[in-house]
Amino acid sequence: MIRKLSHVSIYVLNQDSAYDFYVNKLGFTVHTDAPMGPGMRWLTVCPPDQPELEITLMPIEEGIIFKGDAAAQMRELVKQGTFGFGVFECNDLNATYEELKAKGVVFKKPPTREFYGYEALFVDDSGNWFSLGQKK
Repeated sequence: MIRKLSHVSIYVLNQDSAYDFYVNKLGFTVHTDAPMGPGMRWLTVCPPDQPELEITLMPIEEGIIFKGDAAAQMRELVKQGTFGFGVFECNDLNATYEELKAKGVVFKKPPTREFYGYEALFVDDSGNWFSLGQKK
């Protein structure tokens, strides 16, 4: 029986830039930053209140996952903002929105009340977009 999800991957254009974004702008904690063979790096971060969930910042490179032209195609799709990867929660959306905006996080939608809750939409430095919500 499956008990839980421990890792999820976000495809990024550059791991160093993604490290800066997720750690220094979003305030995530680095769980693992280790070499994995020639030119490879295993980099995972965690939301501060959820250390059991590792987010792998996965570079888009030709190799095991992407064959032939697939890496270039995937990089282009990520740059275009094709992927919405998740929903992050916070206690005070307005305060978090202002804090992240001041750190340079780009928001596609300011805090807005919707039928399903209160949310803002932002993109990471690669183009992946996320919802940032506040629980009622």
